[in-house]
Amino acid sequence: MTQQPFSRPGAIDLSGLGQSPAPQQAAAPAGAPTSGGSYSVAVTQESFQQVLQESMTAPVVMVFHSARQAPGSEQYAADVAAVAEQQEGRLLAALVDVDTQPEIAQGMQIPQVPLMMVVLDGRPVTQPIPGALSPEELTTLFGQLGQQLTAQGITGRHQPRSGGAPAAEGEEEVVDPRYAPAQDALAAGDIDGAVAEYQKLVDANPADVEAAGGLAIAKVMQRTQGVDLHAARAAAADAPDDVDAQTMVADLDMLGGHVEDAFTRLVNLVARTSDKDRERARDHLLGLFAAVGNDDPRVLAGRRNLASALF
Repeated sequence: MTQQPFSRPGAIDLSGLGQSPAPQQAAAPAGAPTSGGSYSVAVTQESFQQVLQESMTAPVVMVFHSARQAPGSEQYAADVAAVAEQQEGRLLAALVDVDTQPEIAQGMQIPQVPLMMVVLDGRPVTQPIPGALSPEELTTLFGQLGQQLTAQGITGRHQPRSGGAPAAEGEEEVVDPRYAPAQDALAAGDIDGAVAEYQKLVDANPADVEAAGGLAIAKVMQRTQGVDLHAARAAAADAPDDVDAQTMVADLDMLGGHVEDAFTRLVNLVARTSDKDRERARDHLLGLFAAVGNDDPRVLAGRRNLASALF
């Protein structure tokens, strides 16, 4: 399966859909997959804007299915909902029955079903993914998406539902109170404050993997504040063995979602350098591994490549 790139394209005009100012969740249309999990919902014209609003907190994976146009696509929608459930709020599966909700499909310009897209901040942020993926492929894809989001400092989670009902209007997102100060600082653009808050958590509990990952991400954001991407790349091209120049571009690659490029750059730097420069490059790479997560397959591959470069 080809990994889907993560990006933030320009906004798409969805203003013609769901005009209700305070939408309420309607019952799932007849024939639609049931969304009885904590992180899935059957979307209707009335609830569409609410779902878009929820994408301001964390990504929404929209799945368009049709019993008439694509028999079997309802099972695919159910598979997406089941795999999204495993993400524990990092994603919300929004299931759209094209047969009963054609206006939504028309407004989103859906060319075929089944089709899946990821919506964040009220707009699609990946290329539409046509056809049906297997549960195993969905697990891999969602895992990659979660890591890319985390690497970009996007750490919000959806509030669990009860039997598929959305959170009541005005009800606040459930946030682990341990991480709330750091996440609030990030939301306010106070990156230094976020670093300080995450550092407190790590100092108090070095085994807190989520806090350690948040700290690593916040430090990447801190190091790259105000840096000009083009100037940084030019400096790195002119000085291939300069640790500061190369690590800066690696950080920028991380924030841009180019995780493997960042790892490869630093592995190659480790292979070319020695003594203190090699140690600095290695330590920086280990920090980026922590930002992505030790269980990520890209980190596992990066560690193997780092071992080869060192020995």
